[in-house]
Amino acid sequence: MAVGPGWLSGPAFDRHFIVTAAAIAILSGMLVAAHPGLFVPVLLLDLWLLGYHHVVSTYTQLCFDRENFARRRWLIFGLFPAVFAAVAAIGVTAGIWLLATIYLYWQWFHYTRQSYGIAQAYRRAAGGIADNEQLSRIVFYLVPLWGILHRAHQAPEFFLGLPVAHPPVPGWMVNTVAVLALAGLGWWIISRAMLWRDGRLPVGHTLYTISHFAVFYTGYVAISDINAGWIALNIWHNAQYIAFVWLQNNRRFGGSGARPDGSLFLAWLSQRKNLWAYLGFCLAISTAVYAGLQMSLADLAGGAALLIIAYQTINFHHYIVDALIWRRPRQARAAS
Repeated sequence: MAVGPGWLSGPAFDRHFIVTAAAIAILSGMLVAAHPGLFVPVLLLDLWLLGYHHVVSTYTQLCFDRENFARRRWLIFGLFPAVFAAVAAIGVTAGIWLLATIYLYWQWFHYTRQSYGIAQAYRRAAGGIADNEQLSRIVFYLVPLWGILHRAHQAPEFFLGLPVAHPPVPGWMVNTVAVLALAGLGWWIISRAMLWRDGRLPVGHTLYTISHFAVFYTGYVAISDINAGWIALNIWHNAQYIAFVWLQNNRRFGGSGARPDGSLFLAWLSQRKNLWAYLGFCLAISTAVYAGLQMSLADLAGGAALLIIAYQTINFHHYIVDALIWRRPRQARAAS
Protein backbone atom coordinates (compact mmCIF):
# COMPACT_ATOMS: atom_id res chain seq x y z
CA MET A 1 0.00 0.00 0.00
CA ALA A 2 1.43 3.36 -1.04
CA VAL A 3 0.95 5.76 1.86
CA GLY A 4 1.73 9.46 1.54
CA PRO A 5 2.19 12.00 4.33
CA GLY A 6 -1.56 12.58 4.16
CA TRP A 7 -1.91 16.32 4.68
CA LEU A 8 -5.37 17.83 4.44
CA SER A 9 -3.99 20.89 2.68
CA GLY A 10 -0.22 21.03 3.01
CA PRO A 11 2.51 21.15 5.66
CA ALA A 12 1.97 24.84 6.51
CA PHE A 13 -1.82 24.62 6.98
CA ASP A 14 -1.70 21.28 8.76
CA ARG A 15 1.07 22.33 11.12
CA HIS A 16 -1.15 25.09 12.48
CA PHE A 17 -4.30 22.96 12.28
CA ILE A 18 -2.74 20.15 14.31
CA VAL A 19 0.10 21.54 16.43
CA THR A 20 -0.68 25.23 16.95
CA ALA A 21 -4.37 24.72 17.78
CA ALA A 22 -3.66 21.90 20.25
CA ALA A 23 -0.77 23.78 21.88
CA ILE A 24 -2.79 26.97 22.40
CA ALA A 25 -5.73 24.96 23.75
CA ILE A 26 -3.66 22.93 26.22
CA LEU A 27 -1.65 25.93 27.39
CA SER A 28 -4.84 27.97 27.86
CA GLY A 29 -6.40 25.24 29.98
CA MET A 30 -3.26 24.88 32.09
CA LEU A 31 -3.01 28.65 32.50
CA VAL A 32 -6.58 28.89 33.76
CA ALA A 33 -6.03 25.90 36.05
CA ALA A 34 -2.98 27.59 37.56
CA HIS A 35 -4.61 31.03 37.73
CA PRO A 36 -8.40 30.64 38.16
CA GLY A 37 -8.86 34.41 38.05
CA LEU A 38 -8.03 34.28 34.33
CA PHE A 39 -11.00 32.04 33.56
CA VAL A 40 -13.42 34.86 32.66
CA PRO A 41 -11.09 36.80 30.32
CA VAL A 42 -9.92 33.61 28.60
CA LEU A 43 -13.53 32.42 28.30
CA LEU A 44 -14.64 35.73 26.76
CA LEU A 45 -11.79 35.63 24.23
CA ASP A 46 -12.60 32.02 23.40
CA LEU A 47 -16.31 32.71 22.91
CA TRP A 48 -15.89 35.91 20.90
CA LEU A 49 -12.98 34.90 18.66
CA LEU A 50 -13.76 31.18 18.28
CA GLY A 51 -16.92 29.87 19.91
CA TYR A 52 -19.58 32.08 18.37
CA HIS A 53 -17.60 32.17 15.12
CA HIS A 54 -17.49 28.37 14.90
CA VAL A 55 -21.29 28.16 15.16
CA VAL A 56 -21.64 30.70 12.33
CA SER A 57 -19.27 28.54 10.26
CA THR A 58 -21.96 25.86 10.30
CA TYR A 59 -24.36 28.24 8.59
CA THR A 60 -21.96 28.76 5.69
CA GLN A 61 -22.99 25.18 4.88
CA LEU A 62 -26.71 25.99 5.15
CA CYS A 63 -27.64 29.41 3.87
CA PHE A 64 -24.71 31.19 2.22
CA ASP A 65 -25.68 29.99 -1.27
CA ARG A 66 -28.91 29.07 -3.07
CA GLU A 67 -28.01 25.43 -3.63
CA ASN A 68 -27.46 24.53 0.01
CA PHE A 69 -30.26 26.79 1.24
CA ALA A 70 -32.80 25.15 -1.06
CA ARG A 71 -31.68 21.66 -0.05
CA ARG A 72 -31.32 22.25 3.67
CA ARG A 73 -33.76 25.02 4.55
CA TRP A 74 -35.73 22.59 6.74
CA LEU A 75 -32.74 22.49 9.08
CA ILE A 76 -33.34 26.19 9.76
CA PHE A 77 -37.10 26.65 9.48
CA GLY A 78 -38.15 23.22 10.73
CA LEU A 79 -35.44 21.88 13.01
CA PHE A 80 -34.50 25.12 14.77
CA PRO A 81 -38.01 25.88 16.12
CA ALA A 82 -38.33 22.25 17.23
CA VAL A 83 -35.05 22.42 19.13
CA PHE A 84 -36.07 25.73 20.71
CA ALA A 85 -39.38 24.27 21.84
CA ALA A 86 -37.64 21.25 23.39
CA VAL A 87 -34.96 23.34 25.12
CA ALA A 88 -37.53 25.83 26.45
CA ALA A 89 -39.72 23.00 27.73
CA ILE A 90 -36.79 21.41 29.56
CA GLY A 91 -35.69 24.73 31.01
CA VAL A 92 -39.17 25.64 32.24
CA THR A 93 -40.18 22.24 33.60
CA ALA A 94 -37.03 20.44 34.77
CA GLY A 95 -34.80 23.46 35.24
CA ILE A 96 -31.60 24.97 33.93
CA TRP A 97 -29.54 22.29 35.68
CA LEU A 98 -30.79 19.70 33.20
CA LEU A 99 -29.85 21.87 30.21
CA ALA A 100 -26.37 22.33 31.67
CA THR A 101 -26.05 18.59 32.28
CA ILE A 102 -27.17 17.73 28.74
CA TYR A 103 -24.71 20.28 27.39
CA LEU A 104 -21.81 18.86 29.43
CA TYR A 105 -22.28 15.31 28.14
CA TRP A 106 -23.55 16.07 24.64
CA GLN A 107 -20.63 18.40 23.94
CA TRP A 108 -18.24 15.60 24.98
CA PHE A 109 -19.86 13.35 22.38
CA HIS A 110 -19.93 16.15 19.80
CA TYR A 111 -16.24 16.97 20.31
CA THR A 112 -15.28 13.31 20.11
CA ARG A 113 -17.27 12.67 16.94
CA GLN A 114 -15.89 15.77 15.25
CA SER A 115 -12.37 14.70 16.10
CA TYR A 116 -13.00 11.21 14.75
CA GLY A 117 -14.41 12.65 11.52
CA ILE A 118 -11.29 14.77 11.04
CA ALA A 119 -9.07 11.78 11.79
CA GLN A 120 -10.91 9.85 9.07
CA ALA A 121 -10.27 12.73 6.65
CA TYR A 122 -6.57 12.35 7.43
CA ARG A 123 -6.82 8.59 6.91
CA ARG A 124 -8.33 9.13 3.46
CA ALA A 125 -5.75 11.79 2.61
CA ALA A 126 -3.01 9.25 3.33
CA GLY A 127 -4.52 6.84 0.80
CA GLY A 128 -5.27 4.29 3.50
CA ILE A 129 -3.21 3.04 6.43
CA ALA A 130 -1.78 -0.45 6.92
CA ASP A 131 -3.11 -0.91 10.45
CA ASN A 132 -5.99 -2.57 12.24
CA GLU A 133 -8.56 0.16 11.60
CA GLN A 134 -11.16 -1.28 13.96
CA LEU A 135 -8.72 -1.50 16.87
CA SER A 136 -7.39 1.95 16.05
CA ARG A 137 -10.96 3.30 16.23
CA ILE A 138 -11.51 1.67 19.63
CA VAL A 139 -8.34 3.24 21.03
CA PHE A 140 -9.33 6.60 19.54
CA TYR A 141 -12.58 6.53 21.52
CA LEU A 142 -11.16 4.97 24.69
CA VAL A 143 -9.20 8.05 25.73
CA PRO A 144 -12.23 10.41 25.56
CA LEU A 145 -14.31 7.73 27.31
CA TRP A 146 -11.75 7.54 30.09
CA GLY A 147 -11.91 11.31 30.35
CA ILE A 148 -15.66 11.72 30.64
CA LEU A 149 -15.98 8.81 33.08
CA HIS A 150 -13.25 10.39 35.19
CA ARG A 151 -15.15 13.69 35.16
CA ALA A 152 -18.43 11.98 36.06
CA HIS A 153 -16.71 10.15 38.93
CA GLN A 154 -15.40 13.50 40.20
CA ALA A 155 -19.02 14.74 40.08
CA PRO A 156 -18.40 18.50 40.34
CA GLU A 157 -21.53 20.33 41.45
CA PHE A 158 -21.18 23.20 38.99
CA PHE A 159 -20.11 23.59 35.37
CA LEU A 160 -19.60 27.08 33.93
CA GLY A 161 -21.38 28.44 36.97
CA LEU A 162 -24.46 26.26 36.50
CA PRO A 163 -25.54 23.28 38.63
CA VAL A 164 -25.11 19.90 36.93
CA ALA A 165 -25.86 16.27 37.74
CA HIS A 166 -23.81 13.20 36.84
CA PRO A 167 -24.48 9.50 36.32
CA PRO A 168 -23.04 7.41 39.15
CA VAL A 169 -19.63 6.18 37.96
CA PRO A 170 -17.63 4.05 40.42
CA GLY A 171 -13.86 4.36 40.63
CA TRP A 172 -13.27 0.81 39.44
CA MET A 173 -14.99 1.60 36.15
CA VAL A 174 -12.79 4.65 35.58
CA ASN A 175 -9.67 2.63 36.42
CA THR A 176 -10.68 -0.23 34.13
CA VAL A 177 -11.22 2.07 31.17
CA ALA A 178 -7.97 3.89 32.00
CA VAL A 179 -6.03 0.61 31.88
CA LEU A 180 -7.67 -0.34 28.58
CA ALA A 181 -6.94 3.10 27.14
CA LEU A 182 -3.28 2.99 28.20
CA ALA A 183 -2.90 -0.54 26.83
CA GLY A 184 -4.48 0.59 23.58
CA LEU A 185 -2.15 3.58 23.44
CA GLY A 186 0.80 1.24 23.89
CA TRP A 187 -0.36 -0.88 20.96
CA TRP A 188 -0.98 2.22 18.84
CA ILE A 189 2.50 3.61 19.51
CA ILE A 190 4.12 0.29 18.63
CA SER A 191 2.08 -0.05 15.44
CA ARG A 192 3.02 3.48 14.35
CA ALA A 193 6.68 2.82 15.13
CA MET A 194 6.53 -0.23 12.86
CA LEU A 195 4.95 1.82 10.07
CA TRP A 196 7.69 4.43 10.48
CA ARG A 197 10.36 1.71 10.31
CA ASP A 198 8.84 0.43 7.07
CA GLY A 199 8.59 3.91 5.55
CA ARG A 200 4.78 3.83 5.55
CA LEU A 201 3.99 6.23 8.38
CA PRO A 202 0.95 8.48 7.63
CA VAL A 203 2.41 11.62 9.16
CA GLY A 204 -0.75 13.75 9.11
CA HIS A 205 -2.99 11.11 10.66
CA THR A 206 -0.36 10.20 13.26
CA LEU A 207 0.23 13.78 14.38
CA TYR A 208 -3.48 14.54 14.46
CA THR A 209 -4.24 11.45 16.54
CA ILE A 210 -1.51 12.40 19.01
CA SER A 211 -3.11 15.84 19.37
CA HIS A 212 -6.49 14.17 19.93
CA PHE A 213 -5.11 12.01 22.74
CA ALA A 214 -3.24 14.95 24.28
CA VAL A 215 -6.19 17.36 24.33
CA PHE A 216 -8.75 14.88 25.65
CA TYR A 217 -6.38 13.61 28.34
CA THR A 218 -5.47 17.15 29.38
CA GLY A 219 -9.02 18.46 29.33
CA TYR A 220 -10.67 15.64 31.25
CA VAL A 221 -7.98 13.93 33.32
CA ALA A 222 -4.81 15.99 33.80
CA ILE A 223 -6.68 19.20 34.67
CA SER A 224 -8.83 18.56 37.71
CA ASP A 225 -10.97 21.71 37.46
CA ILE A 226 -13.89 21.10 35.12
CA ASN A 227 -13.98 24.66 33.79
CA ALA A 228 -10.26 24.93 33.06
CA GLY A 229 -10.34 21.52 31.38
CA TRP A 230 -13.33 22.54 29.30
CA ILE A 231 -11.50 25.67 28.14
CA ALA A 232 -8.75 23.50 26.63
CA LEU A 233 -11.24 21.27 24.83
CA ASN A 234 -13.45 24.12 23.67
CA ILE A 235 -10.63 26.21 22.19
CA TRP A 236 -9.28 23.18 20.32
CA HIS A 237 -12.69 22.14 19.04
CA ASN A 238 -13.67 25.64 17.92
CA ALA A 239 -10.39 26.41 16.19
CA GLN A 240 -10.28 23.14 14.26
CA TYR A 241 -13.92 23.45 13.21
CA ILE A 242 -13.46 26.96 11.82
CA ALA A 243 -10.37 25.89 9.87
CA PHE A 244 -11.90 22.63 8.62
CA VAL A 245 -15.11 24.28 7.36
CA TRP A 246 -13.13 26.99 5.59
CA LEU A 247 -10.97 24.31 3.96
CA GLN A 248 -14.04 22.42 2.75
CA ASN A 249 -15.50 25.62 1.30
CA ASN A 250 -12.17 26.38 -0.36
CA ARG A 251 -12.06 22.91 -1.91
CA ARG A 252 -15.66 23.14 -3.03
CA PHE A 253 -15.00 26.19 -5.16
CA GLY A 254 -11.75 24.90 -6.58
CA GLY A 255 -9.96 28.23 -6.55
CA SER A 256 -12.56 29.91 -8.75
CA GLY A 257 -14.74 32.80 -7.68
CA ALA A 258 -17.15 32.38 -10.59
CA ARG A 259 -20.21 30.32 -9.65
CA PRO A 260 -23.51 29.88 -11.52
CA ASP A 261 -25.38 28.46 -8.50
CA GLY A 262 -25.83 31.61 -6.44
CA SER A 263 -22.77 31.07 -4.26
CA LEU A 264 -20.67 33.89 -5.69
CA PHE A 265 -20.17 35.61 -2.33
CA LEU A 266 -19.25 32.41 -0.48
CA ALA A 267 -16.96 31.44 -3.35
CA TRP A 268 -15.19 34.78 -3.05
CA LEU A 269 -14.89 34.47 0.74
CA SER A 270 -13.46 30.97 0.40
CA GLN A 271 -10.47 31.92 -1.72
CA ARG A 272 -7.14 31.69 0.09
CA LYS A 273 -6.35 35.31 -0.68
CA ASN A 274 -9.61 36.32 1.05
CA LEU A 275 -9.12 34.25 4.22
CA TRP A 276 -9.11 37.30 6.48
CA ALA A 277 -12.27 38.59 4.83
CA TYR A 278 -13.95 35.22 5.53
CA LEU A 279 -12.87 35.26 9.17
CA GLY A 280 -13.88 38.90 9.57
CA PHE A 281 -17.29 38.37 7.98
CA CYS A 282 -18.12 35.36 10.19
CA LEU A 283 -16.84 37.22 13.24
CA ALA A 284 -19.02 40.23 12.41
CA ILE A 285 -22.13 38.04 12.07
CA SER A 286 -21.43 36.13 15.29
CA THR A 287 -20.79 39.36 17.20
CA ALA A 288 -24.02 40.90 15.95
CA VAL A 289 -26.12 37.81 16.73
CA TYR A 290 -24.80 37.12 20.21
CA ALA A 291 -24.53 40.78 21.21
CA GLY A 292 -28.11 41.21 20.01
CA LEU A 293 -29.26 38.31 22.16
CA GLN A 294 -27.41 39.69 25.15
CA MET A 295 -28.85 43.19 24.79
CA SER A 296 -32.40 42.07 24.03
CA LEU A 297 -32.77 39.41 26.72
CA ALA A 298 -30.47 40.35 29.59
CA ASP A 299 -32.69 43.09 31.00
CA LEU A 300 -35.95 41.12 30.82
CA ALA A 301 -37.44 39.33 33.80
CA GLY A 302 -35.68 35.99 33.97
CA GLY A 303 -33.16 37.26 31.44
CA ALA A 304 -30.37 34.95 32.60
CA ALA A 305 -32.56 31.87 32.09
CA LEU A 306 -33.73 33.17 28.72
CA LEU A 307 -30.13 33.66 27.60
CA ILE A 308 -29.22 30.13 28.64
CA ILE A 309 -32.22 28.75 26.73
CA ALA A 310 -31.25 30.80 23.66
CA TYR A 311 -27.59 29.78 23.78
CA GLN A 312 -28.37 26.12 24.33
CA THR A 313 -30.90 26.16 21.51
CA ILE A 314 -28.14 27.39 19.19
CA ASN A 315 -25.66 24.86 20.59
CA PHE A 316 -27.97 21.85 20.35
CA HIS A 317 -29.21 22.84 16.90
CA HIS A 318 -25.57 23.12 15.82
CA TYR A 319 -24.82 19.63 17.18
CA ILE A 320 -27.73 18.08 15.27
CA VAL A 321 -26.98 19.96 12.06
CA ASP A 322 -23.34 18.90 12.21
CA ALA A 323 -24.36 15.29 12.64
CA LEU A 324 -26.44 15.55 9.45
CA ILE A 325 -24.57 17.77 7.00
CA TRP A 326 -21.20 16.04 7.34
CA ARG A 327 -22.58 12.59 6.63
CA ARG A 328 -21.59 11.40 3.18
CA PRO A 329 -22.91 8.47 1.16
CA ARG A 330 -20.86 5.31 1.43
CA GLN A 331 -19.96 5.52 -2.25
CA ALA A 332 -18.56 9.02 -1.77
CA ARG A 333 -16.51 7.93 1.24
CA ALA A 334 -15.06 5.02 -0.68
CA ALA A 335 -14.17 7.19 -3.65
CA SER A 336 -12.39 9.91 -1.66
